[in-house]
Amino acid sequence: MNYTVAIHKNNSSNYTVTVPDIESCISTGETLDQAMENAREAIYHHLAELAESKIFAPTATPIDDHIKHPPHKDTIWAYIDIDVSAFLGKTEKATVTLPKLLINKIDTIVAEGIAKSRSAFLAESAIKALSTRTATHH
Repeated sequence: MNYTVAIHKNNSSNYTVTVPDIESCISTGETLDQAMENAREAIYHHLAELAESKIFAPTATPIDDHIKHPPHKDTIWAYIDIDVSAFLGKTEKATVTLPKLLINKIDTIVAEGIAKSRSAFLAESAIKALSTRTATHH
């Protein structure tokens, strides 16, 4: 999942990276590379804590939605790609029956490299649907 990050260089000359979709997920670094790596570690830490509490990883909001409300006037936007499957537990085989046209569309997405496999596509789609449902049905 591509998490949007907001990058800001503060007065102490350190970089601050905020992950708007993950509450309280902030990191810093003396260099941009260090700040981004620290942000990746912070995301993993936060997602691991959520998984321990049996909470799904938050869905990533499109970057365009975040750009409308920057935390600072000189914010730089970027993505950090995180494989959230590591926070879902062991895999379990399941058989699903889908219409042929739907399978063909999924296979096209896999062939284009947008998803790693049918299973990865279906898992990612389920995570998004369940995260949206959970967020709107509290």
